[in-house]
Amino acid sequence: MRSAVSENKGPLLTLQVHEALLAARAAGLATLECSLDLGRSATTVAVSASGWVWNGRQFPFLDVCKDRTIYHWTGEGFEPVARFTNSLIKLVPTEWGPPTFEIDGIKMLPTARVSPYADAERKVGLIQPRGKVVLDTCGGLGYFAAWCLHGGALRVLSWEKNPDVIWLRSLNPWSPDHIGQCGEASALTLTNGDIVEHIATLPGESVDAALHDPPRFGIAGELYSQAFYDQLARVLRPKGRLFHYTGTPNKLTSRRDVPNEVATRLRRAGFSTEMNGDGVVAVKASSPSRR
Repeated sequence: MRSAVSENKGPLLTLQVHEALLAARAAGLATLECSLDLGRSATTVAVSASGWVWNGRQFPFLDVCKDRTIYHWTGEGFEPVARFTNSLIKLVPTEWGPPTFEIDGIKMLPTARVSPYADAERKVGLIQPRGKVVLDTCGGLGYFAAWCLHGGALRVLSWEKNPDVIWLRSLNPWSPDHIGQCGEASALTLTNGDIVEHIATLPGESVDAALHDPPRFGIAGELYSQAFYDQLARVLRPKGRLFHYTGTPNKLTSRRDVPNEVATRLRRAGFSTEMNGDGVVAVKASSPSRR
């Protein structure tokens, strides 16, 4: 999927791109082809001794450009895409292009062996989104929502508790537009709120599928609770599909088998379950009247 709003999000710099700009200046090149939207597209910039020009606007070279940091243009200068409110939340580049994000240095998306964007594509495929109303419980950077939209979902109802994460999304070219400026995002509703509180307000059997990618158990245990799974079962239609990310925590150090604990609670809530990669695929049982 190609972003329709990359230019609106402004130029983004990483150490790799900045070093390429400096190398072009040192080599006396007049132009350089590079990406200013984290690999989403390529563009050509004009390079001079004092800076570089993109879309008719002059930009300076950075005095300091750090690794594992993404810089955005504020209108006056480049600043890291990071905020500290209650925690340090930071957009982090990857070798794949689509970024991940960190909260207090803890990476929130898998990047070691696969692009976080491609990882989301595989997991969304497990719930078969075409023509469905999908509940996205913990929106994050919106990669699940993006692939639901690309896969023909009728509607995506997404919740994200942290406003700073939503701010990261506003600067990330790989995040879907939830403001309604992009045609592909017209079916996406993003709510800044806690799904634990809001799920009780959703009508019963009102969604066809769900994606649940909570933070780790130690900091968000309520998202792994029997009460929450009972609510998921309530809002899903019969035969509705759920993918629940659990990660693969080390049982020897944690002394817990979180994936199996999750599967057990989901079965109590009325789902059949099977392990799939770093998560659990669950299917809600048919209602008695439809058997």
